[in-house]
Amino acid sequence: MNFLAHLHLADISGTSLAANLAGDFAKGPVERFPKALQQGLWLHRQIDKITDEHEIFKETLGKFPKHLSRAAPILIDLGFDHRLARDWEEYHHQPLAEFCRLAYSRLLECQELPEKLAAIAPKMQAEDWFGSYVHRQGINAAINGVRSRLSHPEIFNGAEEAIEKLDVELEIAFRTLYPQLMAYARRLARTTPEQYL
Repeated sequence: MNFLAHLHLADISGTSLAANLAGDFAKGPVERFPKALQQGLWLHRQIDKITDEHEIFKETLGKFPKHLSRAAPILIDLGFDHRLARDWEEYHHQPLAEFCRLAYSRLLECQELPEKLAAIAPKMQAEDWFGSYVHRQGINAAINGVRSRLSHPEIFNGAEEAIEKLDVELEIAFRTLYPQLMAYARRLARTTPEQYL
């Protein structure tokens, strides 16, 4: 899952938005991080594990061209965020713009964020990264952002075209898998190991 999905799953599970988003920036054992982040980091990792092991996710990976095999997991995550943003009213009672404002606010208020996330949080807000996923241009900008941070950016050659071509397949995968992840997130929040609470 990408940023918007992790934020949404955090919200519906009643866990910390900032901590769940921090999962992409926090490496190493959960115990190494401040207590305020631990449940969200643990939940983020559980959601990623369930997603990566799900048959629908694996089938969708196989639909990408071979030269994009290393980029495909990230592209699926971005494609899912695009679909969630486009159909937001089906999954959340709050308007997307209002939810995004809340998410940015929670990020900027959190004093325990990993350094890399704390450094880019103001840029996320200024450029409305989460809200931009509703548009194809926003997803393409996110792809370019990932590409620019890689030592081998060529693994994303043709990514924009591929994700657009597979739009229907990504929608089917999203609509099949995401409701299950919503149910998992709620259950996991209730069954978080005590040491992370």
